[in-house]
Amino acid sequence: MGGDGFPGGRKLGSAELQLVLLALLAERPAHGYELIRLLEERSSGFYAPSPGMIYPALTYLDEIGHAAVTPDGNRKLYSLTEAGRSHLTEHKAQAESILDALARIGGRMEQVREAFAGLGDADPQVADDLHSAKHSLKRALMRMRGCTPDEARRIAKILKDAAAEILSGKS
Repeated sequence: MGGDGFPGGRKLGSAELQLVLLALLAERPAHGYELIRLLEERSSGFYAPSPGMIYPALTYLDEIGHAAVTPDGNRKLYSLTEAGRSHLTEHKAQAESILDALARIGGRMEQVREAFAGLGDADPQVADDLHSAKHSLKRALMRMRGCTPDEARRIAKILKDAAAEILSGKS
């Protein structure tokens, strides 16, 4: 897990994804696409695993007895088994940590989206420039994960100075 409780990038490892799926199934039985939507909603769009990630994880959970599959028309309804509930209980803190990290990161991203909403309405190039700048900043910050405390302080100062300059309206 990274410093914010989430692994690097936007993907969970298979064990983490399986644990999160068990946590969601503990709330109620669900179809695969429903689980994708739930993860996307809980993370405000930050994490939306592909069907190619979800269905193999669900198949594995079924194979090891942590989830059960019931036919539901042309779809499959997945539910938690007692073995799955027991496994989830043993790893409850980790599951909650992952779900909390998804919500926290998604909430931060939602705040950024709101902050930039409407800024490019008058000039579409402005929206492209802001989008490019946001992604450049994100890439730079991702590269610096795990840096030294001195380097983290230097980065924090740069970001604070940039925010102050943006708020001052000066170029």
